[in-house]
Amino acid sequence: MRLGVLTGGGDCPGLNAAIRAVVRKSVHDHGAEVFGFADGWQGAMEGDVVELGPGMVRGILPRGGSILGSSGANPFYEGRMAEVHGTVRDLGLDGIVAIGGEGTLTAAAKLAADGVPVVGVPKTIDNDVRGTDHSIGFQTAVQVATEAIDRLHTTAETHDRLMLVEVMGRASGWIAVEAGIAGGADMILVPERPFDLDHVCTLLRRRHLRGHDFSIVVVAEGAAPAPNGFALPVYPIDERGFTRFGGIAHALAPEMAARTGWDTRVTVLGHVQRGGTPIAADRVLATVLGNAAVDLVAEGRFGTMAGMHSRDVVGVPLDEVAEGARGVPDELLAVAEVFYDV
Repeated sequence: MRLGVLTGGGDCPGLNAAIRAVVRKSVHDHGAEVFGFADGWQGAMEGDVVELGPGMVRGILPRGGSILGSSGANPFYEGRMAEVHGTVRDLGLDGIVAIGGEGTLTAAAKLAADGVPVVGVPKTIDNDVRGTDHSIGFQTAVQVATEAIDRLHTTAETHDRLMLVEVMGRASGWIAVEAGIAGGADMILVPERPFDLDHVCTLLRRRHLRGHDFSIVVVAEGAAPAPNGFALPVYPIDERGFTRFGGIAHALAPEMAARTGWDTRVTVLGHVQRGGTPIAADRVLATVLGNAAVDLVAEGRFGTMAGMHSRDVVGVPLDEVAEGARGVPDELLAVAEVFYDV
């Protein structure tokens, strides 16, 4: 068996653990040759590869980032699917394992429908990939955000401040909700629920009247106000035509300070959530899903993604994964809301 592997989209902790799992499983169980594509689908289009043996992946389990590099290249949108077919043919590949988020896996779905033997592995700190309970990188991002919130509690309390903590989450608020709950946030703003700024500030003022001298508000970068409410900043558009979110907390801060009367400060965690060493949970998840992806290739189950449902690993059709982002369920949002007005 000859196998290709790539990491696409934004980096996250656990990518190297998944690459390592794909290589070691392929070699150990199938005596396979594995080729890594440089910079995601870009390498698959251009035939930019490096052969990966067990020695090449030794010691990478705890490393952040990706030894293969990554990019947002998309052969479907760029009209270069024929080049991927050519690379598969030239290398004699039996399958490609694409480790990525919504964009990478949507491209994989289009390629699979066009006859490319591809299997997906979900990774994104946003945790918004359909068909899996968790994506590689999410657990580490939540841990980083939670530790930041813990630290901000002490400085907020010392200076009687309102602290806004902006975390990643373009279309879903998974990091904001789980880190907010774990860190004891007093309010969480997410894309799934348009917020009424006046109502938010009323709840925060009520906390102050009940004897609380500070508040922590966690806001996902993709959060948005209800119609006719607070005006969002104008976000730039990236080279692929997607909105580049970031900065909502800075826009909210003066508005919330004026409405609450509290000294208001902002912390934007940004790419620190993507970098660094993966925690144990992400290393295990990446290893399990990387192994499962090789099994899917060996079984000829192309056009699927290795996903995790509870404790079961399942093959999820890639066309279902490509249907859009997976949002935070109402039940989890309701858990967070219990602590907003106390």
